[in-house]
Amino acid sequence: MDNFILILKSIIMGIVEGVTEFLPISSTGHMILVGKSIGFDDTFATFFEVFIQFGAILAIVVLYRKKIIDSLRHLRRGEYGFKLWTAIIMAAIPTSIIAVIFHKTVKTYLWNVKSVALALVVGGIFMIVTENIFRKNNNTKRAEDTSLKQGFLIGVFQCLSVLWPGFSRSASTIIGGWAVGLTTVAAAEFSFFLAIPMMFAASVGEMVGERPAMSGIQILALIVGFVVSFLVALIVVKKFIEYLKTKPMRVFAIYRIIIGVLILLIAFNTNFLNLTV
Repeated sequence: MDNFILILKSIIMGIVEGVTEFLPISSTGHMILVGKSIGFDDTFATFFEVFIQFGAILAIVVLYRKKIIDSLRHLRRGEYGFKLWTAIIMAAIPTSIIAVIFHKTVKTYLWNVKSVALALVVGGIFMIVTENIFRKNNNTKRAEDTSLKQGFLIGVFQCLSVLWPGFSRSASTIIGGWAVGLTTVAAAEFSFFLAIPMMFAASVGEMVGERPAMSGIQILALIVGFVVSFLVALIVVKKFIEYLKTKPMRVFAIYRIIIGVLILLIAFNTNFLNLTV
């Protein structure tokens, strides 16, 4: 029975990762909240949550494989592949610096239910405000047309997700994309491409030296969670881009605000999830 429950939890967490990783609703926040709710928050769970991110990354690589391969074939200076990947490098620089400096501090003081719930609310409000201000006047229609300056500034916005768990890497980069002139679809796709090196590096960094001794059933749970997160992310990302072509992102912002407020109300009035992570 315990083995069955572990596999069931791995499926649930894989679904949560696949659904939330690339939507602007915070995968970190949802993984924390759901993990605590189902009692999946031990040392193995921490390693598991980092490991299954590779499934979500693989989904992006598979979905955008043609564009990725073609961009890598056009890496000469002046070609679109060179422009795209140098912009991504520029976006990664500020985030990487901030992550190295503040990672331990953020983990110590902000990795908890109240902080995550507040980040969901604040991030949702920020999304609504920035979408209303910037979205209609943006002219950069393709992720590969992002300039070095735009890429760097998107990276600055991405720092919000590093400094405040629950703010959402996807939300912060899309907000940054709006602010510097990208359309919603272009901002989302740039966020996806940026996620490949950023999530890979972050996941590897988290896993170094932290791999717990695992039983056979735990290894199976890792595999199940990886596969589930990959398959769910494949579906979600494709549907997300189709949605963004015709509709605003306000629905995601409203969802964030509602769930964040509900969690805060519960957390401040009960011993919900023991308020620690």
